[in-house]
Amino acid sequence: MNPLENLSWLYLDLNSFFASVEQQENPKLRGRPVAVVPMMADSTSCLAASYEAKKFGVKTGTKVRDAKIMCPGIQFVESSHENYIRYHHRIIEVVESCIPVHSILSIDEIAAKLTGSQQKVEVAVAVAEKIKVALKEKIGVAVTASIGLSTNKFLAKIATDMKKPNGLTIIRKMDLPHKLHSLKLRDIPGVGSAMEDRILKMGIRTVEELLNKNQKEMEEIWGGVWGTRMYLWFKGEEVELPPQKSRSISHEHVLPPDLRNPVGSKNIAKKLLTKLAWRLRKNGDYTKNLRVGVKFMGSYDNYWENSAKFNELRDTVSLLRKLEELWVDLPRGKKPIKVAVSFSDLISHGFHQFSFFDNPKLDQVSTVMDSINKKFGRETVHLGATHEQKEAARTAIAFRRIPGLDEFD
Repeated sequence: MNPLENLSWLYLDLNSFFASVEQQENPKLRGRPVAVVPMMADSTSCLAASYEAKKFGVKTGTKVRDAKIMCPGIQFVESSHENYIRYHHRIIEVVESCIPVHSILSIDEIAAKLTGSQQKVEVAVAVAEKIKVALKEKIGVAVTASIGLSTNKFLAKIATDMKKPNGLTIIRKMDLPHKLHSLKLRDIPGVGSAMEDRILKMGIRTVEELLNKNQKEMEEIWGGVWGTRMYLWFKGEEVELPPQKSRSISHEHVLPPDLRNPVGSKNIAKKLLTKLAWRLRKNGDYTKNLRVGVKFMGSYDNYWENSAKFNELRDTVSLLRKLEELWVDLPRGKKPIKVAVSFSDLISHGFHQFSFFDNPKLDQVSTVMDSINKKFGRETVHLGATHEQKEAARTAIAFRRIPGLDEFD
């Protein structure tokens, strides 16, 4: 077996996932430009766009009012995150029926490790084709995926973007580096606007110029260890990342027009915090840091943020009190449009240190409420402080985190 022909990874990227799910659910939307939105309002932005809409320049982040001008006749569908989660789990089962799933990178990205004979190009291609057929038969004709095959996960991911929708691309060591020369800098995973500016300031204008850099130069671009990894990944080498546990959790919510005021935004913040506190307890963690942020109407940097550090907490009542203290400093006279709440400095239950200042009864109350809601359904019992927005801030899919179905209200 020629080692230059060996492949190690299969990477699957679902094409316009949210939009394709909506097209699968509603056949009348198939073949038509579709955009998924958080709410029916011209001031909000598109969460996803179908390929028919992308041809007109509509993409994630495009304002609804702009999308209407760019793509006359575009159909808007309000997001259904619980349904996307259900499709996600069904798709995982489909992929698992063809090859074991190694890692789930996001709601629409899955990686599988190729082993044994699967590393042969012809066998890997057959597995990829089998997945595509299974998706069509078991999920539906509207839900497609682009699949990348390569010698490491990084290149396999890049390969998925080289042919969309429903593509299949192979990157072997013998294809390097020339097969990557047609890419743009922003096509490289991890290169956002800030990183692109950094690369451009170093006199590098193209991916070809970037790939001509030696290991030391790559380390200068990306910094130390990460630069070494990038250098080796671009060479087709396998370099696994050490597993990392998230040390923070967060929720954010774009406010509907009727809640874009101090009272409405505060109620949403309390609802978000309540959901985060439940996640803390579910994961067996405590938090030592609460941060709240509010984006106001106006310029990009029109943002307020406040934070507090405290002894380890996980009960909802105590955390809501901390939020109240932070909210006192909220600027007045501005129109809030988005609220974010996060916990950081997380401590696992096994490392939790008891404090004489804690009220154990509050923790017990939260735990009992969790048990009741688990048995009879979310929000069966809830604190009066969150009653006004009981139906607001519904669970949504965050980048890189897939909620469990038990997180939906």
